[in-house]
Amino acid sequence: MGRPTSLQNTRGRRGGRLSRREFLGTTAVAAGLSIVPRQVLGGARQVAPSEKITLAAIGTGGQGVQDIGFLLEFPEIQVVAVCDVNREGGGYLSWNWAEGKERRPAGREPARRLVDEYYAKQKSSGTYQGCRAYADFRELLEKEDVDAVMVATPDHTHATITMNALKRGKHVYCEKPLTWSVYEARQVTEAARKANVATQMGNAGQASEEARLTCEMIWGDAIGPVHEVQVWSPQRFWSWPTWAGRPPETPPVPDGLDWDLWLGPAPERPYHPAYCPWNWRNWWDFGTGVLGDLGCHKLSTVFKALKLGSPTRVEACSTLLGPEIYPQGVIARFEFPAREGMPPLLLSWYDGGLKPAQPSELEPGRAMGDVIYNGEKGKMMGYRLIPESRMKEYGRPPKVLPRSPGHFKEWVDACRGGPAAGANFVDHAGIMSEVCALGNVAVRARKKILWDGAQFKITNDQKANQYLHRTYRSGWTL
Repeated sequence: MGRPTSLQNTRGRRGGRLSRREFLGTTAVAAGLSIVPRQVLGGARQVAPSEKITLAAIGTGGQGVQDIGFLLEFPEIQVVAVCDVNREGGGYLSWNWAEGKERRPAGREPARRLVDEYYAKQKSSGTYQGCRAYADFRELLEKEDVDAVMVATPDHTHATITMNALKRGKHVYCEKPLTWSVYEARQVTEAARKANVATQMGNAGQASEEARLTCEMIWGDAIGPVHEVQVWSPQRFWSWPTWAGRPPETPPVPDGLDWDLWLGPAPERPYHPAYCPWNWRNWWDFGTGVLGDLGCHKLSTVFKALKLGSPTRVEACSTLLGPEIYPQGVIARFEFPAREGMPPLLLSWYDGGLKPAQPSELEPGRAMGDVIYNGEKGKMMGYRLIPESRMKEYGRPPKVLPRSPGHFKEWVDACRGGPAAGANFVDHAGIMSEVCALGNVAVRARKKILWDGAQFKITNDQKANQYLHRTYRSGWTL
């Protein structure tokens, strides 16, 4: 639902030299050549090689492998390289939970094989070996003149990889949250604004029909002006550590894992399987907790429907809070000023099994949805009025928003010069990730913070500003 902008319509040049795609386009025109129409190549799903978007996948764990699978389905995309700090290993999250959550093998070599095997099926020879594998994303971006990158690493390395790609003029698809810190979110947003590339964050629900219906109902005055929204998330689906601080053991680093690269900009510490491959979200140094992870899913429609930007006040409380481990449960409250004809708003977030009170309008025995909009004329649970009798009276709102062709398709189309994707960094993903990270700042500050978004500072507690970012390890930078 992001508005079309010119930001996604062109590729930036790197240091004055033409990219591979720019070179092909320029020389074709100069020589009077024409691109072969895709129908001549054997079907509507065929795309001429000169039209393909070359892509590198950076981060090939459970989520990254799944994203590669989606992107391989697009004939417009050619995956040419993969990158992961782990050569190959097990214990990654499988989204087929019927087989057990931590069952998927992943790493750069399984990802490379996945890509080669997929393209081999399209060759008459039945063989293909065109995908290259790297351990260090910096080496990949130096050697591979790709058009686009997909980033699906742990939260703490999103910003360093994404910024490197943006500065090189790459289109970027980055998993949520966009960044680990508030500062990183602001910096990545501004870099994307300057880069003139297509961007998309991995909160796929923003492309849904339900997201559009919610906006259309609120904008259509179905519940009147909205003053309060309550959002809750169930307990985390990853394992909780058994220590109060860091694990006492220091087992050897598994063969094939570059632990120094995995740490990236985060402070140095010994390897332990409690961090890697995927329980890193438990730890302040690496993850952003449930608020960072699922906040970018559940708050997306709230931000769009209510046209939210920077809050002015944020406060939070939590279960046991320590310097190492993210709390099991968090309640955060964000106060937003009046904007675009909408009144001030209180947005409350609950996770870890904590929930708001059940609305009195909800019918007995009906489960409470995870987003409740409180308006002057009534309430909505998700995109439905409550009680259900009111929904039946109201019907459907007027259709005023264009429907999405699909979350990944939005980004692919934007890479090819189409309108900005719905979760592009500039219009949506950047500010939402910034606000989620600001909630985590309030958790750590243990007090209400007053936020000046324009000046980028907490005005009532100078000490709390330390949580807006951190010092990177030597050799790592935005």
